[in-house]
Amino acid sequence: METPDWGIRPVPDRLRALGALDMVVLWGNLGVSLLVLVLGALLVPALSLPQAVVAVLVGGLIGNLMLAAAGAIGADGRVPTMVLLRAPLGRIGSYGATALNAAQCLGWAMFELVIIGTAAAALSGAAFGFEARWAWTLAFGAVAAALALLGPVSVVRRILRKYAIWIVLASLAYLTWWALDEAPLRELWAAPGAGGLSTWTGIDLVVALTVSWIPLVADYTRFARDRRSAFLGTGIGYFLAATWMFGLGVLLVLAKGLDDAASLPAAVAAAGLASALALLAVTVDEVDEAFANVYSTAVSLQNVVERVPQRALIAGVAAVATAGALVLDLAAYEPFLLLLGSFFVPLFGVLLAHWASRGARYSEEDVFGAPSLRPAHVGAWIAGFATYQWLHPLGPEWWTGLVAHAHPHDLGIGSTLPSFAVAFAVAAVASRSGRRT
Repeated sequence: METPDWGIRPVPDRLRALGALDMVVLWGNLGVSLLVLVLGALLVPALSLPQAVVAVLVGGLIGNLMLAAAGAIGADGRVPTMVLLRAPLGRIGSYGATALNAAQCLGWAMFELVIIGTAAAALSGAAFGFEARWAWTLAFGAVAAALALLGPVSVVRRILRKYAIWIVLASLAYLTWWALDEAPLRELWAAPGAGGLSTWTGIDLVVALTVSWIPLVADYTRFARDRRSAFLGTGIGYFLAATWMFGLGVLLVLAKGLDDAASLPAAVAAAGLASALALLAVTVDEVDEAFANVYSTAVSLQNVVERVPQRALIAGVAAVATAGALVLDLAAYEPFLLLLGSFFVPLFGVLLAHWASRGARYSEEDVFGAPSLRPAHVGAWIAGFATYQWLHPLGPEWWTGLVAHAHPHDLGIGSTLPSFAVAFAVAAVASRSGRRT
């Protein structure tokens, strides 16, 4: 069953084909990422192993509860995330979120292709004596485009459930065994952390990475059979996979003595044929993150340019992402991506508060009959964003220098949850004050 050309209108029942298991498979595959592996490695040795375990588990539970809730709202509304945001923000308000999300998704698609191309080049260099990162980047960019053109239902049913999930599970099992082999676990468990990072900050890092998928989640859960399937499948799938990857990153640093998180892929590739093949499988699986970002960029843009064919948007986005991965200095673009990301946690707070005020159910009229703008809810979004940046400024130097004039203050609990709480509280008050605020 293909769904590539389904636009922004509510998905009909005949296309709501993904059950809870399908959602587990989809979000489990999206959680298997080299980026998650590297971020897990950043938790140690600053945190001790027990502290890192707490950060991964607590952060995963909090973040996946939020992600699952957003997925359930998406299944309820049956429209893409950026279209869903017409309900709390108004049509024009959703256009602002769309622009931010399209820029964010396109940037992350480039990053994913860089990660995949670099890892594949390291593997081919070790095995065959040539790297050709540009060729790998082009090849995987084409694969990401092809998957996006297939659409979520076909990708899950034809590829992920039949092949990818089993190969990835076997690869992760081997990599975990390799990380644990001859590791002095008792000594590692008893060793203190080096400091420089609190457990709460580690929790915030895990939550932030997990909820970074919220602007995309409804693009896929709109094809879920019902809210329960979307909630359970999204939350369980991503929690299991991302927790495994975070934990594996922690183990690889502590057990294998690696002190540079960015060197993890190359170190694994150099450990032998079996490890290299396992990493190759995880690298190939990474293409589904690129697929998701390409597909969601195109779907998000349709919120503004509904009449442009989705296939044309996918092809254009994939071409730009692949070209960007080849020529752009993504290290300079990364701070801008972090700035964009700080908009979306408070935006989810606004969405959740408004959805709850509608009796925890969105009708088609709530979405497509919304006013042009809901100023109070946009204000709640801005208040949450300001809270996030005040607690932990992120972005290019010109932006962080500007925020410095507000005398940012670190509360020691991160910025993700406080910014969500502020946006939710303000939006809840605005929602109660009138249905057409």
